Amino acid sequence: MKPLAADEVTGVWGTLLLPIKGRGDIIWDRLTGQLDVLLTSGIDGVYAHGTAGEFHTLDEAEFDRVNAVLAQRCEAAGLPYQIGASHPATPTMLDRIRRAAALRPGAIQVILPDWVPLSDDEVVRFLVGAAETAGDVPLVLYNPPHAKTQVPPPLLKRVAAQVPQLVGVKMAGGDDAWYAAMADAVPQLSIFVPGHLLASGLARGAHGSYSNIAAMTPRGAVAWHRLMMTDPAAAADVERRIGEFFVRHLAPLQARGLSNPALDKFLATVGGWADIGVTLRWPASSAPVDAVAPARADAHRLLPELFPV
Repeated sequence: MKPLAADEVTGVWGTLLLPIKGRGDIIWDRLTGQLDVLLTSGIDGVYAHGTAGEFHTLDEAEFDRVNAVLAQRCEAAGLPYQIGASHPATPTMLDRIRRAAALRPGAIQVILPDWVPLSDDEVVRFLVGAAETAGDVPLVLYNPPHAKTQVPPPLLKRVAAQVPQLVGVKMAGGDDAWYAAMADAVPQLSIFVPGHLLASGLARGAHGSYSNIAAMTPRGAVAWHRLMMTDPAAAADVERRIGEFFVRHLAPLQARGLSNPALDKFLATVGGWADIGVTLRWPASSAPVDAVAPARADAHRLLPELFPV
Protein backbone atom coordinates (compact mmCIF):
# COMPACT_ATOMS: atom_id res chain seq x y z
CA MET A 1 0.00 0.00 0.00
CA LYS A 2 1.26 3.49 -0.77
CA PRO A 3 2.46 5.63 2.14
CA LEU A 4 -0.22 7.93 3.50
CA ALA A 5 0.26 11.69 3.41
CA ALA A 6 -1.08 13.73 6.32
CA ASP A 7 -4.11 14.89 4.32
CA GLU A 8 -4.99 11.23 3.70
CA VAL A 9 -5.08 10.40 7.41
CA THR A 10 -8.59 11.61 8.05
CA GLY A 11 -12.03 10.46 9.11
CA VAL A 12 -13.10 7.43 11.13
CA TRP A 13 -10.68 4.56 11.65
CA GLY A 14 -11.61 1.28 13.30
CA THR A 15 -9.40 -0.95 15.40
CA LEU A 16 -8.95 -4.69 15.59
CA LEU A 17 -9.89 -6.11 19.00
CA LEU A 18 -8.61 -9.47 20.20
CA PRO A 19 -11.29 -12.16 20.69
CA ILE A 20 -9.94 -14.11 23.67
CA LYS A 21 -10.77 -17.42 25.31
CA GLY A 22 -9.44 -18.83 28.55
CA ARG A 23 -6.42 -17.03 29.98
CA GLY A 24 -5.37 -15.56 26.67
CA ASP A 25 -5.74 -17.65 23.53
CA ILE A 26 -6.69 -15.56 20.49
CA ILE A 27 -9.67 -16.92 18.57
CA TRP A 28 -8.28 -16.35 15.08
CA ASP A 29 -11.40 -17.08 13.05
CA ARG A 30 -13.30 -14.47 15.05
CA LEU A 31 -10.52 -11.98 14.41
CA THR A 32 -10.79 -12.45 10.65
CA GLY A 33 -14.60 -12.32 10.86
CA GLN A 34 -14.35 -9.02 12.73
CA LEU A 35 -12.04 -7.64 10.09
CA ASP A 36 -14.43 -8.67 7.32
CA VAL A 37 -17.17 -6.59 8.96
CA LEU A 38 -14.86 -3.59 9.35
CA LEU A 39 -13.84 -3.76 5.69
CA THR A 40 -17.45 -3.41 4.54
CA SER A 41 -18.57 -0.83 7.12
CA GLY A 42 -17.52 2.33 5.25
CA ILE A 43 -14.79 3.38 7.70
CA ASP A 44 -11.82 5.29 6.32
CA GLY A 45 -9.20 2.82 7.51
CA VAL A 46 -8.32 0.02 9.92
CA TYR A 47 -5.47 -0.24 12.40
CA ALA A 48 -4.12 -2.84 14.77
CA HIS A 49 -2.23 -2.74 18.07
CA GLY A 50 -3.54 0.40 19.68
CA THR A 51 -4.40 0.43 23.37
CA ALA A 52 -7.71 -1.30 22.72
CA GLY A 53 -5.88 -3.97 20.71
CA GLU A 54 -3.89 -4.98 23.82
CA PHE A 55 -0.58 -4.65 21.97
CA HIS A 56 1.29 -4.87 25.27
CA THR A 57 0.05 -8.45 25.79
CA LEU A 58 1.16 -9.91 22.45
CA ASP A 59 4.19 -12.06 21.89
CA GLU A 60 6.11 -11.47 18.69
CA ALA A 61 4.61 -14.40 16.77
CA GLU A 62 1.11 -13.17 17.59
CA PHE A 63 2.04 -9.64 16.60
CA ASP A 64 3.25 -10.86 13.21
CA ARG A 65 0.20 -13.07 12.66
CA VAL A 66 -2.23 -10.21 13.35
CA ASN A 67 -0.26 -8.03 10.96
CA ALA A 68 -0.31 -10.66 8.22
CA VAL A 69 -4.10 -11.01 8.47
CA LEU A 70 -4.58 -7.24 8.52
CA ALA A 71 -2.28 -6.57 5.59
CA GLN A 72 -3.67 -9.34 3.39
CA ARG A 73 -7.32 -8.44 3.92
CA CYS A 74 -6.87 -4.67 3.65
CA GLU A 75 -4.68 -4.89 0.55
CA ALA A 76 -7.29 -7.11 -1.12
CA ALA A 77 -10.08 -4.69 -0.19
CA GLY A 78 -8.09 -1.56 -1.09
CA LEU A 79 -8.70 -0.04 2.35
CA PRO A 80 -5.92 1.96 4.05
CA TYR A 81 -4.46 0.38 7.16
CA GLN A 82 -1.96 1.26 9.84
CA ILE A 83 0.06 -1.03 12.08
CA GLY A 84 0.78 -0.10 15.66
CA ALA A 85 4.36 -1.15 16.38
CA SER A 86 4.36 -0.03 20.00
CA HIS A 87 5.95 -1.93 22.88
CA PRO A 88 7.13 -0.86 26.35
CA ALA A 89 10.68 -2.10 25.59
CA THR A 90 12.45 0.16 23.11
CA PRO A 91 14.52 -2.52 21.33
CA THR A 92 11.40 -4.63 20.82
CA MET A 93 9.52 -1.61 19.51
CA LEU A 94 12.22 -0.86 16.96
CA ASP A 95 12.13 -4.48 15.83
CA ARG A 96 8.34 -4.30 15.52
CA ILE A 97 8.69 -1.12 13.46
CA ARG A 98 11.16 -2.87 11.18
CA ARG A 99 8.88 -5.87 10.64
CA ALA A 100 5.78 -3.73 10.24
CA ALA A 101 7.51 -1.55 7.64
CA ALA A 102 8.28 -4.64 5.56
CA LEU A 103 4.51 -5.09 5.05
CA ARG A 104 4.23 -1.57 3.57
CA PRO A 105 1.25 -0.26 5.57
CA GLY A 106 -0.03 3.26 5.02
CA ALA A 107 1.58 4.31 8.30
CA ILE A 108 3.05 2.90 11.50
CA GLN A 109 1.83 4.03 14.91
CA VAL A 110 4.33 4.33 17.77
CA ILE A 111 4.27 5.30 21.42
CA LEU A 112 7.17 6.84 23.31
CA PRO A 113 9.28 4.53 25.51
CA ASP A 114 7.08 4.19 28.55
CA TRP A 115 8.90 2.99 31.64
CA VAL A 116 10.22 6.41 32.69
CA PRO A 117 9.26 9.89 31.45
CA LEU A 118 11.49 11.25 28.70
CA SER A 119 13.15 14.62 28.37
CA ASP A 120 12.42 16.70 25.28
CA ASP A 121 15.75 15.70 23.76
CA GLU A 122 14.98 12.04 24.38
CA VAL A 123 11.57 12.36 22.72
CA VAL A 124 13.15 13.82 19.60
CA ARG A 125 15.99 11.29 19.63
CA PHE A 126 13.61 8.34 19.85
CA LEU A 127 11.29 9.53 17.09
CA VAL A 128 14.23 10.28 14.79
CA GLY A 129 15.41 6.72 15.37
CA ALA A 130 11.93 5.28 14.87
CA ALA A 131 11.64 7.11 11.55
CA GLU A 132 15.04 5.85 10.43
CA THR A 133 13.90 2.32 11.25
CA ALA A 134 10.60 2.72 9.38
CA GLY A 135 12.32 4.02 6.25
CA ASP A 136 9.83 5.60 3.87
CA VAL A 137 6.76 4.37 5.80
CA PRO A 138 5.19 7.35 7.62
CA LEU A 139 4.79 7.51 11.39
CA VAL A 140 1.86 8.44 13.61
CA LEU A 141 2.61 9.30 17.25
CA TYR A 142 0.20 7.69 19.70
CA ASN A 143 0.25 9.98 22.75
CA PRO A 144 -2.84 9.26 24.88
CA PRO A 145 -3.43 10.76 28.33
CA HIS A 146 -2.02 7.71 30.15
CA ALA A 147 1.37 7.98 28.40
CA LYS A 148 4.09 8.84 30.91
CA THR A 149 5.54 11.47 28.56
CA GLN A 150 3.06 14.01 27.24
CA VAL A 151 4.02 15.94 24.10
CA PRO A 152 2.74 19.55 24.14
CA PRO A 153 2.45 21.60 20.95
CA PRO A 154 5.88 23.31 21.20
CA LEU A 155 7.68 19.98 21.54
CA LEU A 156 5.58 18.47 18.76
CA LYS A 157 6.65 21.35 16.52
CA ARG A 158 10.27 20.51 17.23
CA VAL A 159 9.65 16.82 16.51
CA ALA A 160 7.84 17.52 13.24
CA ALA A 161 10.73 19.71 12.06
CA GLN A 162 13.22 16.89 12.61
CA VAL A 163 11.01 13.95 11.63
CA PRO A 164 9.41 14.71 8.25
CA GLN A 165 8.03 11.15 8.15
CA LEU A 166 5.65 12.08 10.99
CA VAL A 167 2.22 12.60 9.41
CA GLY A 168 -0.13 12.53 12.38
CA VAL A 169 -0.76 12.23 16.10
CA LYS A 170 -3.40 10.74 18.33
CA MET A 171 -4.03 12.87 21.43
CA ALA A 172 -6.80 13.55 23.90
CA GLY A 173 -7.68 16.92 22.39
CA GLY A 174 -8.27 19.92 24.57
CA ASP A 175 -9.87 23.33 24.80
CA ASP A 176 -9.93 26.07 22.19
CA ALA A 177 -6.49 27.25 23.26
CA TRP A 178 -5.02 23.76 22.74
CA TYR A 179 -6.46 23.47 19.23
CA ALA A 180 -5.18 26.95 18.39
CA ALA A 181 -1.72 26.04 19.68
CA MET A 182 -1.71 22.83 17.63
CA ALA A 183 -2.79 24.66 14.49
CA ASP A 184 0.02 27.15 14.99
CA ALA A 185 2.68 24.57 15.89
CA VAL A 186 1.98 21.71 13.47
CA PRO A 187 -0.46 22.75 10.73
CA GLN A 188 1.07 20.05 8.51
CA LEU A 189 0.03 17.14 10.77
CA SER A 190 -3.21 15.20 10.95
CA ILE A 191 -4.68 15.52 14.45
CA PHE A 192 -6.76 12.59 15.71
CA VAL A 193 -8.85 12.84 18.88
CA PRO A 194 -11.08 10.43 20.84
CA GLY A 195 -14.02 9.05 18.89
CA HIS A 196 -16.68 10.22 21.33
CA LEU A 197 -15.39 13.81 20.98
CA LEU A 198 -15.06 13.84 17.20
CA ALA A 199 -17.88 16.28 16.41
CA SER A 200 -16.51 19.01 18.69
CA GLY A 201 -12.97 18.08 17.65
CA LEU A 202 -13.65 18.50 13.94
CA ALA A 203 -15.31 21.84 14.63
CA ARG A 204 -12.09 23.00 16.32
CA GLY A 205 -9.65 21.69 13.73
CA ALA A 206 -9.15 17.96 14.30
CA HIS A 207 -9.03 15.68 11.27
CA GLY A 208 -10.39 12.36 12.51
CA SER A 209 -10.36 9.65 15.13
CA TYR A 210 -9.04 6.21 15.91
CA SER A 211 -12.51 5.70 17.17
CA ASN A 212 -14.00 4.09 20.26
CA ILE A 213 -17.39 4.79 18.67
CA ALA A 214 -16.32 2.66 15.71
CA ALA A 215 -15.47 0.01 18.29
CA MET A 216 -19.11 0.10 19.36
CA THR A 217 -20.68 0.48 15.92
CA PRO A 218 -18.50 0.93 12.84
CA ARG A 219 -21.39 1.77 10.50
CA GLY A 220 -22.82 4.11 13.11
CA ALA A 221 -19.52 5.93 13.52
CA VAL A 222 -19.43 6.44 9.76
CA ALA A 223 -23.02 7.71 9.73
CA TRP A 224 -22.24 10.13 12.55
CA HIS A 225 -19.16 11.41 10.73
CA ARG A 226 -21.28 12.10 7.65
CA LEU A 227 -23.73 13.99 9.85
CA MET A 228 -20.84 16.17 11.03
CA MET A 229 -20.32 17.20 7.42
CA THR A 230 -23.98 17.88 6.64
CA ASP A 231 -25.54 18.99 9.95
CA PRO A 232 -22.96 19.96 12.58
CA ALA A 233 -25.61 20.99 15.10
CA ALA A 234 -27.30 17.59 14.92
CA ALA A 235 -23.90 15.87 15.17
CA ALA A 236 -23.08 17.93 18.25
CA ASP A 237 -26.31 16.76 19.84
CA VAL A 238 -25.31 13.16 19.17
CA GLU A 239 -22.02 13.87 20.95
CA ARG A 240 -23.93 15.23 23.92
CA ARG A 241 -26.01 12.05 24.11
CA ILE A 242 -22.91 9.88 23.73
CA GLY A 243 -21.59 11.68 26.79
CA GLU A 244 -24.80 10.87 28.65
CA PHE A 245 -24.49 7.22 27.65
CA PHE A 246 -20.86 7.14 28.81
CA VAL A 247 -21.77 8.65 32.18
CA ARG A 248 -24.44 6.00 32.69
CA HIS A 249 -22.57 2.94 31.53
CA LEU A 250 -18.82 3.53 31.20
CA ALA A 251 -18.13 5.79 34.16
CA PRO A 252 -19.25 3.15 36.69
CA LEU A 253 -16.94 0.60 35.06
CA GLN A 254 -14.07 3.09 35.13
CA ALA A 255 -14.80 3.73 38.81
CA ARG A 256 -14.34 0.00 39.39
CA GLY A 257 -10.85 0.27 37.92
CA LEU A 258 -11.48 -1.22 34.48
CA SER A 259 -9.01 -0.24 31.76
CA ASN A 260 -9.62 1.41 28.41
CA PRO A 261 -9.24 -1.94 26.57
CA ALA A 262 -11.93 -3.38 28.82
CA LEU A 263 -14.22 -0.45 28.03
CA ASP A 264 -13.66 -0.73 24.28
CA LYS A 265 -14.43 -4.44 24.28
CA PHE A 266 -17.49 -3.70 26.36
CA LEU A 267 -18.61 -1.14 23.77
CA ALA A 268 -18.06 -3.64 20.96
CA THR A 269 -20.15 -6.23 22.78
CA VAL A 270 -22.86 -3.63 23.38
CA GLY A 271 -22.85 -2.89 19.65
CA GLY A 272 -22.95 -6.58 18.81
CA TRP A 273 -21.54 -6.15 15.30
CA ALA A 274 -18.95 -8.93 15.62
CA ASP A 275 -18.26 -11.87 17.93
CA ILE A 276 -15.54 -10.31 20.06
CA GLY A 277 -16.59 -10.71 23.68
CA VAL A 278 -15.60 -8.75 26.75
CA THR A 279 -12.65 -10.93 27.82
CA LEU A 280 -9.20 -9.36 28.12
CA ARG A 281 -5.95 -11.28 28.34
CA TRP A 282 -4.83 -12.37 31.77
CA PRO A 283 -4.32 -10.79 34.26
CA ALA A 284 -6.50 -7.84 33.20
CA SER A 285 -10.07 -7.53 34.49
CA SER A 286 -12.91 -7.62 31.99
CA ALA A 287 -16.24 -5.82 31.98
CA PRO A 288 -19.14 -7.80 33.46
CA VAL A 289 -21.34 -9.51 30.90
CA ASP A 290 -24.47 -8.61 32.85
CA ALA A 291 -23.79 -4.91 32.19
CA VAL A 292 -24.12 -5.38 28.42
CA ALA A 293 -27.89 -5.74 28.01
CA PRO A 294 -28.92 -2.55 29.87
CA ALA A 295 -26.20 -0.60 28.08
CA ARG A 296 -27.35 -1.95 24.72
CA ALA A 297 -30.95 -0.91 25.42
CA ASP A 298 -29.84 2.59 26.41
CA ALA A 299 -27.52 2.89 23.40
CA HIS A 300 -30.33 2.17 20.96
CA ARG A 301 -32.71 4.47 22.82
CA LEU A 302 -30.32 7.38 23.28
CA LEU A 303 -28.35 7.05 20.04
CA PRO A 304 -30.53 5.79 17.20
CA GLU A 305 -28.31 7.64 14.71
CA LEU A 306 -25.49 5.21 15.56
CA PHE A 307 -27.51 2.12 14.71
CA PRO A 308 -28.66 2.61 11.11
CA VAL A 309 -30.95 -0.08 9.76
